[in-house]
Formats: sequence, structure tokens, C-alpha cells
Amino acid sequence: MKSWKKWIAYGSVTICLIVCGALVISWVKDERKQAEAVDIYEELQEEHTSVLGSVELNAEGLLKIPVDFEALHEVNEDIYAWIDIEDTNVHYPILQSATDDSYYLEHTVDRKAGLPGSIYTESVNKKDFSDYMTLVYGHDMRDGSMFKHLHKFRDKEFFDTHDTVMIYTENESLTYKVLAAVAYTNEHIMYKYDQNVAADREAFVDSLYEMKNSRNQYREGVEVDEESKFVVLSTCITGQPDKRWIVVCVKQ
Repeated sequence: MKSWKKWIAYGSVTICLIVCGALVISWVKDERKQAEAVDIYEELQEEHTSVLGSVELNAEGLLKIPVDFEALHEVNEDIYAWIDIEDTNVHYPILQSATDDSYYLEHTVDRKAGLPGSIYTESVNKKDFSDYMTLVYGHDMRDGSMFKHLHKFRDKEFFDTHDTVMIYTENESLTYKVLAAVAYTNEHIMYKYDQNVAADREAFVDSLYEMKNSRNQYREGVEVDEESKFVVLSTCITGQPDKRWIVVCVKQ
């Protein structure tokens, strides 16, 4: 009887080791896959952008966009903008699928399935940033990629010294001032507040100051009215599935 119990114990341990080994192998494969996915974004940054944050004119006196959108469209035609935040890893193309709002949640810029996904918007937003509010999503990745560095704005010193977000399209260089960085609810802001209703636009701004969190940051002296145009950058908060970390920026 004791020998049977011994063999059962050995068998259980062996099964545990096999399962644990399989999980480790799966984790290593996932990490390697994510690292390879991050590489494609670094290649895009190196090969298809010049001096981000600069404003230059070409020989005809027209605005020179420091992003080669023609080359980016060869990678993926869904790329329509580029976002850049100084002293962060946020230097990425912005995409929007014409058929599936959640596609780029789990597909990279080269259409490979899985994390880290892409920086993207949904079809509720136009792609010229003319909406009252444009909501931009990105994952909070452990390796610091995608929108992980939005959490830097939790730090007051970083928030106070970094007030600018640049967004480039094929035709425009758009400058945004960071108004607030807030632990917000996970409600879909675009559906909660009607962009076409002045009272709703005002209610959204008011809601930013109603969120109670010691890490929330607000910038004084930023002019906001019912005609203001916002870009809201949204990512997860680890361990708080009912919350989103948002950085709210006002077009200048």
C-alpha cells in the first residue's frame, strides 16, 4: 500500500513539473513574441521619422511633417497619425480599423495577433482630430512599451515639467497641452458624453476634477471652453480593472 502511495506522490510531482515547465515555455514564447513585436515599432521610429517635436518648412514654404507616412502606409494603410511625447517611450503610429474597433487591441502594426497590440482609435472618431474629443487607446505593458509611460504623469514633478503632446498627420503638426492625468472610471467616455451637446462637453471637463485619487494631477492656467478640442490618452491601471488611467490634452 505504501509503495502505491509513493508512486502516486511521484506521479503527482512529475505532473506538476510537466505543467509548470509547459507554462514557463509558454511564458517565454509570449515574452519573445512581444519583444519581437516591440522591435517593429522601434524600426518604424528609426526608419520613418526624423526630428520629432520640430516644426520645419520645406522648400515651398509648406509645413514639413517629420513622419514618412507614405512609407508607413506600405507597412499598414490603417496608420493615419503619429503620437510623440518627450522623455517617454510614446513614439508610435496611431491606427484605426475600418471594420473592427477592437482589432488593434490585440494586433500589432504589422497585423500580427497578440500583445502589445497597437495605439489606436475607434470609428466613433474621425481621423482628422476635428472631433471635440478623440480617444486614443494603448496597452500598459510591463516592458515600458505602448502607453506604459503615461503613468509617468502620476509624478507631480514629471507632470509639471512635461506639458506637451505632439500628434502628426499627413497634413498637420498638432500641439496639445496636457491638462490633467486622472484615474478615471472604465466607462466609455465617447458614449457617456455627447460631443454635440455643450452641457455634456462641460460635464466631461467637470468630471475630471471629481475623480478622487492622490495620484491625479491637474495643470492650472490652461484655457478650456466649449469649443476646445481634446485628445484623451487611455490605458489600464494594474490591479484596478474598473479604472482607466487617462491623460487629457487640449489642442493649442
